Amino acid sequence: MSAISELTDGVSGLSSQMFKVRFPFVGELKNYSWEKFRGDLLAGATLTLVSIPQAIGFSLILNLPPQPVIAAVIIGGLVGALFFSSHHHVFGPTSSISLIVAATVAAHSGSGLEPLEMAIYLAFLIGLIQFLAGLLNFGEITKFISRSVVVGYSTGIGVLLIGSQLHNILGYEVGPAQNFVTNVWQAVNNLGASLLHPWAIGIGVFTLLVFEAIRRFRPRWPEALIGLALLGIMARLYMIWEPAAPFRMVQDEGALHAMFPSFAGFHFGPRKLHLLPDLVGTAIAISILGMLEATSITKALAGKSGQKIEPNQELMGMGAANIACALFGCVPGSSSFARSAVNFQSGARTQMASILSSFVVLFVLLFVTPVFNYIPIAALAAHLIRVGVKMINFHQIRIACRSTRSDAVVFVVTLASCLFLQLDTAIYVGIGVALALFLQKTSTPTLAEYAINPEGQFTELRDPSQRPHPQISIIHVEGDLYFGAADLFQEQVRRLAENQDIRVFILRMKNARHLDASTVMALETLHDYLRQTGRHLLISGSNRDVTRVLKQSGLLAQLGEANLFPAADQPMVATRMALKRAKELLPDKNAQVRLFYEKDRLPPDATPPAPPSPAPAS
Repeated sequence: MSAISELTDGVSGLSSQMFKVRFPFVGELKNYSWEKFRGDLLAGATLTLVSIPQAIGFSLILNLPPQPVIAAVIIGGLVGALFFSSHHHVFGPTSSISLIVAATVAAHSGSGLEPLEMAIYLAFLIGLIQFLAGLLNFGEITKFISRSVVVGYSTGIGVLLIGSQLHNILGYEVGPAQNFVTNVWQAVNNLGASLLHPWAIGIGVFTLLVFEAIRRFRPRWPEALIGLALLGIMARLYMIWEPAAPFRMVQDEGALHAMFPSFAGFHFGPRKLHLLPDLVGTAIAISILGMLEATSITKALAGKSGQKIEPNQELMGMGAANIACALFGCVPGSSSFARSAVNFQSGARTQMASILSSFVVLFVLLFVTPVFNYIPIAALAAHLIRVGVKMINFHQIRIACRSTRSDAVVFVVTLASCLFLQLDTAIYVGIGVALALFLQKTSTPTLAEYAINPEGQFTELRDPSQRPHPQISIIHVEGDLYFGAADLFQEQVRRLAENQDIRVFILRMKNARHLDASTVMALETLHDYLRQTGRHLLISGSNRDVTRVLKQSGLLAQLGEANLFPAADQPMVATRMALKRAKELLPDKNAQVRLFYEKDRLPPDATPPAPPSPAPAS
């Protein structure tokens, strides 16, 4: 089946499950057991150890207090789990979403909304788009988006994350709304001028060494939690000796204190509608990114667990979670690869693991918050840089760059777009380039001339000087003849038709698919040209769909039904009949025949099968 066939078959099935809202978690409770609860509780507790340090780090990216980010872990993780079909899928703030939201907030600093209000506004729009997309069964569309786009985008996010933390780990101040080029340029300038902060560099390097030591000697321990907690304790002990610490800490950016998420409602009335046109494009881009992340994460985990995943449930779950985050005054989130992988590796049995993790995070937030306030910013920057490095999957990059030239172009363009354009624009650029290259690849027919060799086989005619001058030409048409291929198809056949010695053209369309209006018009133009020069156009081997399009468009009436030979049960029967018709149209009953096959369809040394001899004219 061709790629176009898969695309049309996939799109045709979009309506089968529309407007169906399910809660798979409820079905899991029917057979829930104490053994499953113990597995979920252990996984949820382990998940908490990863979630809190990451949330504090994302608050640094967003330039917001940690509370609304951690609250998104609690509220979003709980609500999303009610809808998810995957047992291991975890919702929450992510580095990619945080970077896009931070850039959007900075770009609309004069809108009249506070940064947190802008983030809440985005959360509501993203949630609404994702939930409606899930209801309309758009979750299946993600399989038509190139993996090279995803790899390029995730790589770009990783590089941007590293660049965004250079000033924190080197210890110099920057202005708001910094882009990647500015971040790198300022880091180079400060390094050259030695305008660095020794404490920040020392803390960052020490943090990375602690992480590496834990990973190497105790790989099962939560390295992020232990490393950052250790740095927080050390910083608190230092402040006992020297109250004025020479380095910035979490409490300097917004102290983390005990809190209980409360319902806040959505307070943006008509007076804020003027922001909608500016934000909806970003919200759609984040929604698409969320779909891609959810699909790649859940399919990867399902491949290991053997569980069947429903993409639309994952999409509705993210939408509901983002809407809930907006109603509770939290930042938007998405599918978290790191936390979902930890959930799976920790032995989660059902969606209850994510729900229990939300309650454990709430418990920690209420009773174990002081130590997090003393975490040095440079330590968090080192943690985020490490996260950014992990997002750069060199194995997948190698595959994308080596598989095909198109994949390499898509990867490079998507990566460059992330670094030099807005992130929401980058996802559109990547998808657009991938689709353009795909259409170009599927719409470039290549025809080669074939002749009969002395052994009676068809071979490619390599020496034009040895070309015979037949009056009947059979052009074998194979592939998708949609709008993208119509002009090229017409151009190549028209070039062959310039040979006035050819009096009859037979288009053998047995393997032609997806005729549309553009192709019909191209065939009509070719038919008119041949008719004006006293020549003929026949069509043989057309399948039902092609025959139907020819009839409905009116082209068959112009060609004449006597010049159409639909596919028969036995191969080559239609071509025999077309050859018989061609000989009837010519005074020379011994006219020679030559065939044109798509060159790329055959290996260089192959010879296509010889057609049967033309039927007698009787």
